[in-house]
Amino acid sequence: MITYGPLTNADAARCAELEKQLFDGDDPWPARAFYAELAVEHNRYVAARADDKLVGYAGISRLGRKPPYEYEIHTIGVDPAYQGQGIGRRMLSDLLDFAGDGVVFLEVRTDNEAAIALYQSMGFVKVGVRKRYYRASGADAYTMRRDPR
Repeated sequence: MITYGPLTNADAARCAELEKQLFDGDDPWPARAFYAELAVEHNRYVAARADDKLVGYAGISRLGRKPPYEYEIHTIGVDPAYQGQGIGRRMLSDLLDFAGDGVVFLEVRTDNEAAIALYQSMGFVKVGVRKRYYRASGADAYTMRRDPR
C-alpha cells in the first residue's frame, strides 16, 4: 500500500539516490538541494511511501509576494519499480490542490512522453520550448502551463 505525506529532511538522501537513478545525465539534485527546498516557507513537498520506503517525491514553489500567485513545479520523481501505478498523478494532484486557483508552470524534457501525457491529462498545455534547458545533457524542455480551474 502506498501512503502519502510530507517530505522531510530525513528523506533528502533517498531523494538524491532516486534523482541519480531517474535523471542521471541531467544534473540530478544532491541531498543538499532537497534540504534547501524544504527550508523555503512557500514550497510544498510531498512524499509517497511503500511501507517505510520513500518511492516518490514532488515539490512546488509559490512565486511572488502578493496574490494572485503563480506556482512552479520543481520536481516529480517516482522509483522506476513503482512507476505506472498512479503515484506521480496523486502527488501532482496534491501540488495542484496546494496551488488552488493559481497559474502553475513546469518544465519537462521534450522526449519525456510519459510525463508530458500526465501533465496534459491534468490540464497543462505546452507554451514554449527552452533550448538546452538541461545543461548537462543539452536536452530541450517544454514549458507547460496550467491555468486556474
